[in-house]
Amino acid sequence: MRIVAADTGGALLDEAYNPLGLVATAAVLVEKPYKTASVSLVRYADPFSYDMSGRQAIRDETYLAVELAREVMPDVVHLDSTIGGIEVRKLDEATIDALSITDRGKEVWKDLAKDLQPLARRFWEETGIEIVAVGKSSVPVRIAEIYSGIYTAKWAVEYAKEHGRARVGLPRYMKVEIMPGRIHGESLDPREGGLYGEVDAQADGIGWELYPNPFVRRFMVLEVWRA
Repeated sequence: MRIVAADTGGALLDEAYNPLGLVATAAVLVEKPYKTASVSLVRYADPFSYDMSGRQAIRDETYLAVELAREVMPDVVHLDSTIGGIEVRKLDEATIDALSITDRGKEVWKDLAKDLQPLARRFWEETGIEIVAVGKSSVPVRIAEIYSGIYTAKWAVEYAKEHGRARVGLPRYMKVEIMPGRIHGESLDPREGGLYGEVDAQADGIGWELYPNPFVRRFMVLEVWRA
């Protein structure tokens, strides 16, 4: 089975390690043996004006996943929203009210469904491909999360080249390594079977350090500076 998935991750951090906003949305095509992506796309956000309510992330993920899915025609699309694996094209108000999620989550999805339900329905009518909200239980969503961290590292490199320094928080349980011509990222969770990813990147003249976030367990911090 060929699966497209999308996730948003990686945050620009201030001096006190507080997240200012998210950085990268990644969409990936994942195929057997389901350890990395065959194809990836990224869309960068402005972390200084990011909507942290969750609306922007889900909307960006859906649109980017559809963009990639139109190119590669997978069997299904997975989104990072844990609402029981329901097809997004079926998310009318009555269905959302019946979901076992918080009242705030229902309000977020009622707002999002105004745009995303017609998009998913139209995409299904044109291609027969379902967009399902399966959340973190999906391995392809986790791979998309890892790629969002790798692309966040790439963003940090470019930001440091221009501004001198960047500090970003990576998604949970992952690390990155900046290598000549590329950035490698991988899961730190031994239960995940060695999930990883790589993207091209030019980091000449850049120094970097990776260390645990002192305030939040399971998350690593990447600092990048112009050497």
